[in-house]
Parts: sequence; C-alpha cells; structure tokens
Amino acid sequence: MAAELLESLVSDLLRLATPEPGKTARRLPPERELGEALNMSRGALREQLSVLERLGFLHRTQGRGTYIDTPGDDFVRSYFTISRQLGYLNDQQFADARVLLEESIAEAAARVVTDEQVEALRADVDAMIAATKAGDHETAFEADVRFHSRLNRIVDNPIFRLMHEGFSHVLRETIRYRRLQAVRVEPLDENGVRRTDSVHYDVVAALEARDPDAARAAMREHFDNWLQLHIEPVR
Repeated sequence: MAAELLESLVSDLLRLATPEPGKTARRLPPERELGEALNMSRGALREQLSVLERLGFLHRTQGRGTYIDTPGDDFVRSYFTISRQLGYLNDQQFADARVLLEESIAEAAARVVTDEQVEALRADVDAMIAATKAGDHETAFEADVRFHSRLNRIVDNPIFRLMHEGFSHVLRETIRYRRLQAVRVEPLDENGVRRTDSVHYDVVAALEARDPDAARAAMREHFDNWLQLHIEPVR
C-alpha cells in the first residue's frame, strides 16, 4: 500500500511540476503550494518527498528549488550491498546474475557497436595486459572494470546500466581479489598472457565482426574461465 501511495504521489507531482528546458528534471512548486494542491499536510508531504529523495528521484538545489528527475545508481548500489550484508542475496547469486547480464550486453552491443568503440575496447584490453605484465595489478583491474563499463554504455539501456553498476559495486572487491589470485595460479600462453585477460580480445573480435552469437559465446567463455580457476570469492 505504501508503494502504491508513493507511485500515486509521483503521478501528481509530475502533473504539477514544471519541465526544465532540455533536461529530464522537472521543478516542483514550493512545499506549501504542493500541500494545498495535493490536499496533504506539510508533515505528510515532507515524509513522502524524503522517501523519493532517498531513492534518488528527488534533488534539492540550494537557491534553485526542488526537482524530480531520473535517479542515479546510488539506490541500487545500496540495495545490493545491504541485501548482501543481511544475507538476503549472496555472492553466487550476484555472480550468476552478472553472467546473464554481461552475455546479454555483449550480444546487444554487437548489433550497434561502432568502429571507434571497438578500438576503444581493444585499447582497454591492451592496457589490461600491459599492466598485468608489468605487475601493476591495480591498473590492470581498473582497465578490466573500464572494459565492461564501456561495453555496457554501448548498449545504452538504462535498466542494464543500473544493474551493471549495482553488480560492479557489490562485486568490486571480489573481482579485484580473483584477478590477483589468477596471477598466482593461471598459466601463461606462448605470448606471456593469461587467458583471463586475452579472452577479452575474443569479445572485441566478435564485436568487430558484428556477430551477436559469437560475442555472447566469448563473454560466456570469459566467465567460464573464471569459474575453472576454483577461487573462492571474498566475503
């Protein structure tokens, strides 16, 4: 019931808000006017507005007013992190969901990727491998994270973006730990590169060929390779 009341309130707020030219944000009237228009007490209105603010849908700007707008990813990050802390969601569930998401992203990206984006992804892999060879594992980790974030942006789906940012946030330390462990246990190929890094080139090649099935398969191999290392994620 509380969720339904909040959703109804948002519909009313959108009706009363003033769109900002060229932006997604809409400016709300002062609280007194809102309360009168909605027939709500100031206390009840403030309580509901505070909920929207915590969810990231409401932004207050000093000297400018209050705006209802598209949320950032803070809420989904917090939701995933707290759910993990409470034991409602566990690392295996996050890992399984991330695999499904990343496969879908790779497949979708192959249909829309540009040559410039392919080269940017290849540069991320180059940086990842160069840093790993140099023993700069933090830089290699950041290049890995950047590769997957860049791939997600190519698809440009806000739902995928929120899910990806949530997974990346909650699994960040696990990914860093697993990369460090891979350096210890995974063999090098004839070029002195570990498969956990070089498999990203297969993803890039599939994207360059505009082959959705190959992109999905390459991303699947990427995660299968992680699982074959038999490394327990950090808690």
